[in-house]
Amino acid sequence: MVEPAVILPSDPLLPRRVDPHFAWEARAVRAVGGDHVLLDHDALLAGDVGAAVRRVPAGPGPLWYRGWMIPTARYAELAAALAALGRPLLTGPDAYATAHELPGWYRTFESLTPASSWLPGTGWDRGALAGAAAALGGRGPAVVKDYVKSRKHEWAEACYVPELADLDALERVASRFAELQGEFLAGGLVVRRFERFVRAADGRAEEARVWWLDGEPVLVGPHPDSPAHRVEPDLSAVRPLVRRLGCRFVTTDLALRAGDGAADAGEPTAGADRWRVVEVGDGQVSELPSGVDVEALFRALLKA
Repeated sequence: MVEPAVILPSDPLLPRRVDPHFAWEARAVRAVGGDHVLLDHDALLAGDVGAAVRRVPAGPGPLWYRGWMIPTARYAELAAALAALGRPLLTGPDAYATAHELPGWYRTFESLTPASSWLPGTGWDRGALAGAAAALGGRGPAVVKDYVKSRKHEWAEACYVPELADLDALERVASRFAELQGEFLAGGLVVRRFERFVRAADGRAEEARVWWLDGEPVLVGPHPDSPAHRVEPDLSAVRPLVRRLGCRFVTTDLALRAGDGAADAGEPTAGADRWRVVEVGDGQVSELPSGVDVEALFRALLKA
C-alpha cells in the first residue's frame, strides 16, 4: 500500500517552494519520512484547477491537504482533478463540507454546542432575521457568523448582538458582518447563542483545539489565537460525537462554560461547567498553533 503524501500551498511569489506560512509543516512531514507536493491555491480560487495542480505528479498515492481554507465548490473541483491524476484526497468533498461548514456538523454536536440557526445565501431581510432569532427563543445575547468564520475581532460592530429581541441591532450587526466578509462570505448567516466561557487573566478564553483522526484524538493543543494557554479538556462526551460525524480528519475547539450561576435569558442552566464545542472544522484547513510538536500528527496522517 502506498503511503499518503501531503499537498501544501505553494509560495505565490516563488511557486516551486512551499508557502512560507506552511514551511514548518513541510519540515515536519519530511522529519517523519513523508513527502509533500504543491498546490497553487490562488489558481484554485480563481477557478483554474488545471493550473492549481500542475505541479502535482501523477499517482499512485492518496493525499491529505494542509493549507488555506477552500470554498466547498472549489474543493470538489480540486478533488476531481487530483483523482484524475491518481492522487485522490483522503477527505472527499462531502466529508469536507460536513466538517467545514456549521450546518454539516451542528446536529451531531447539538447537545454540546451553543444553540444555532442559519439563513442560506446573502441579503437576509428583517423577517428572515426575526425568524432566525425566534428559533433561539427570541431573546438573550447572540453572535453572528457565516457557515465557517466569525468576525470576532470586530466584536461590537460585526459579531455580538447583546439582545436578540432588538431586531434593529441584529439587522445592523448582520449587515455589517456581510459587508466586511464581502465575497468571502461562506454559505450564509449563522445566528448563535452567546455563551460565557472561562477566561484567563488576559481575557482570552481558555480554549483547546483537538485534532481527531478516525475518531481518535492525535493532538491536543491550545487554540491558535491563544497559543500560551494550554488546557486539558475532558473528551469523554465529545469522542462519541466525533465518531458519529463520520469524517476522518477533523478538529474540535473546546472551551469550559463559565458557571457563574447567572445564565442569560434562554440559556440552559444545567451542566454549566461543561466542555463545550465552540467550533468543528476540517483538519486539513484548521490552523495549527505555533510552538506545538506536530510530528505525531503527521506521522498518524501518513500511516492512515
